[in-house]
Amino acid sequence: MAKNYINFLQFVLFFIFLSVLPSQMAAQCAGNDGIKVICDIENSANQTISLFSLLGGTPTPGGTWSDDNKSRGLDVSTGILNGHLIRSGGTYQYTYTAPAVAGCTDNKSTVTLTIGAYPGVPAPFATVCSSENTFNLFTAFNSTVMGPHSNGSWKNSSGGSVDAVIPITGMQGSFDFTYTVPAVPACETIPPSVTVTVTIFKAPEPGIATDLILCGSTDLGAYTNLDLHSLLSGEDMGGEWNGIGLTSLTDNNVNLQEVFDNNGPGDYIYTYTVRSFPDNRICPDQTVPITITLEKRLDFTGARIIVSSDICEDKIPTATYSATITQGPEAIPDGEYKVTFSVSGPNGGSETVTANFVNGVIGFPVSSSYFRQVGTYIVNVTGIAATTGKQACVNIINNLSDDLIINPLPHLDGAVLTAQTVCQNKSSRVQISNASQLANGNYDIVYNVTGDNFATGQTANIQVTGGNSSFVIPASINRNSGAATITIVKISNTATGCSNVANAQGNLIINPLPNAATVTIQVNNFCVNDPVSAAVSGLGNLTDATLSYTLSDSNSSTIQTVNLAVTNGNASFVIPAGLLVNTGSTTIKASNLINNTTTCDVNLTNVFDTFFINPIPAAPLAGDQEFCKVERASVANLVPRGSQYKWYNSATSTTALADTYILKTENLYVRETSSSNCTSDPTMISVLVNDTPAPTLNQDGQNFCGLANPTIADLSNSTNVPSTVAWYDAENNGNLLASTSLLVHNATYYGFDLSTVTDCISDTNLEVKVSLIDCDVSQYAFFIPDGFSPNGDNVNDTFRIPDIEYLYPDYTIEIFNRYGNVMFKGNANKPNWDGRNSESAGFGDAMAPNGVYFYIVNFNKDNRKAQQGRLYLNR
Repeated sequence: MAKNYINFLQFVLFFIFLSVLPSQMAAQCAGNDGIKVICDIENSANQTISLFSLLGGTPTPGGTWSDDNKSRGLDVSTGILNGHLIRSGGTYQYTYTAPAVAGCTDNKSTVTLTIGAYPGVPAPFATVCSSENTFNLFTAFNSTVMGPHSNGSWKNSSGGSVDAVIPITGMQGSFDFTYTVPAVPACETIPPSVTVTVTIFKAPEPGIATDLILCGSTDLGAYTNLDLHSLLSGEDMGGEWNGIGLTSLTDNNVNLQEVFDNNGPGDYIYTYTVRSFPDNRICPDQTVPITITLEKRLDFTGARIIVSSDICEDKIPTATYSATITQGPEAIPDGEYKVTFSVSGPNGGSETVTANFVNGVIGFPVSSSYFRQVGTYIVNVTGIAATTGKQACVNIINNLSDDLIINPLPHLDGAVLTAQTVCQNKSSRVQISNASQLANGNYDIVYNVTGDNFATGQTANIQVTGGNSSFVIPASINRNSGAATITIVKISNTATGCSNVANAQGNLIINPLPNAATVTIQVNNFCVNDPVSAAVSGLGNLTDATLSYTLSDSNSSTIQTVNLAVTNGNASFVIPAGLLVNTGSTTIKASNLINNTTTCDVNLTNVFDTFFINPIPAAPLAGDQEFCKVERASVANLVPRGSQYKWYNSATSTTALADTYILKTENLYVRETSSSNCTSDPTMISVLVNDTPAPTLNQDGQNFCGLANPTIADLSNSTNVPSTVAWYDAENNGNLLASTSLLVHNATYYGFDLSTVTDCISDTNLEVKVSLIDCDVSQYAFFIPDGFSPNGDNVNDTFRIPDIEYLYPDYTIEIFNRYGNVMFKGNANKPNWDGRNSESAGFGDAMAPNGVYFYIVNFNKDNRKAQQGRLYLNR
């Protein structure tokens, strides 16, 4: 029964839902349109008008708003309207768009607002100074409340219409203006209006100034008592003056001559200030400046002008020109100036250009149109004035001019070249004649030589007089015998630099020279007073020749000449004995070879030979010499040294000892052999080779106790020479050990002794292997730690018995766990247990757990019994 009741109730609710649902889906989800009239829009409450609250029905919230009339002030997301931002009275509409809802047939509603006219509230005071020239009447409203609507109109006290911005120049006093806005029928029938009062205060009048421009260098004689009021018009009198040369605020007369003399040229500003009346706090004081410009006349006396370099006539079409002026004794201020100049000549004229003086120098362009043909032109500066100045002064310019020359090109047409016939490698002079078109003067030429000799682009300088000149073709060009053609291809005026092409030609004949390339001279070495014969070869096909030579070095001579009878290119001659009187090196150098048939000669280079006049050398100077055996000195260490010295073991021996011969205590002999294989008499010396015995070790001197920290000094004290022994860590190339160095167990040390008599170190050494286990256990405390903490912090990470390796070097130790398993076996070579299972079978190498462990130490010395104990491992 209860179940049937529930089913029936569900059916009734479902039927009601079906009955109600269609009417809701067809409902106005944006609500109903709303209307509101606001006549007191100035009320502060109207700054936040909720449009949503003005909708009728049940609008769905969360929608958006639109300002249909673009009236300003609406937040489209919240629907809050600031009515104070609406600029005029009238009717405005705002549309609400509801969010999307299923079944909604109309999702828009409109709120219509009617806003009454509002003329605003006048400000309690509206003041302005006439110097403002205009006044905006809307600034006469009270800014602490809502401003007036903007769609009204203004009228003056006479009823005439005026703009919101009124002119006030020259006005003074209080004036009323009425502002009326159109009525909104829903709120009022008469257009509302308000009246504002504007008080205009007259501004002080400083007058209109007239600036004065004078040349301080010439014009100030009439301005020694200038009344500054003469430079004003329309000013209020009784104001204050300020400026250079005035003595007080009421002083209006100035001596411009004194101002210029004391302060120099410049713009001098004099201000006239008229103050407001005491009851006028609105208008500011008014000041007018008067600028009196006092210019200085610039003196360009002594200035120099340099116009662009002179040019040649072929550059006329492309040349550009400029001029540079450098100041004279009077410094010219930096700045921009106008320069006026004239140019003489058939295309002359004048112009003015603008340029800058910088550090006393100004440069400016000069038009190329003035310079169209060969000739001399004068550029004359007639005026220079600063562009920033007022040109009150006429500057002094005297004789500021410069010449510019356009030079003609030289012409060599019709000239004749005649060359001198010479031998190979000799210079040849070329005569130039019939060069009638060349003016007298100095010229540079470029010429080519073609034919058996070839050279292009050669240069020479010639001096032309009456169409004639000459130049020399260098010997370096005339290398080959035969015929060649000389052609001058270019000529330049040295003074003007003007160049022109040319084609003047002539013939050149060159006779052959003797062939010097194969000539050699050879002289053998000899002894004093032997006759000397020189052999000359490589003379080619010569049959009759003359050879010039000189001697130098130990024997020298002036140039000697000898006639050679040549056979098959060879000849010989004897050098006069009187030229060879000194021993030593002598060089014979052939300097010239003449073909006596053609008279052509050739200078010889690198044709020389060096020979020697060899003396018998004297016996060498040598003394007894001493060495240490450890040095392994050899013959190479003996003095004197050098390849010319040979050492022997007897005075009659002819076989020299090798440089590697190891010296011993004995007598040796030295001879000097000259480069000519002349050998001197022997000199005997005694050789002494000293040796120092190696140190000896005291009995058991190698045994120490490591706990005593023995050092090298202790090891030295165990020898027979404790004060002179030196110790090394290796027998050969070892490091010298300091006396404070600690000894190392089982390390080997090498000792050498140094003799204080011979300063020789021992040739052999003492080798000692040190033991640090010779310790008396009764002299040293001994303990076994009772625990350790192998946690990796580098503090007490291993179990170790301190110093046991010195006291009981043959000891052994075993560590067991509580089950009797061996965890570690150690000795002097394996002293540290790191807390790992390293011995027990089946345990692996894992870390031993925290806990108590047991040890047995066997000392194996002095019949000391084994010691048992326990230790604690704690990580």
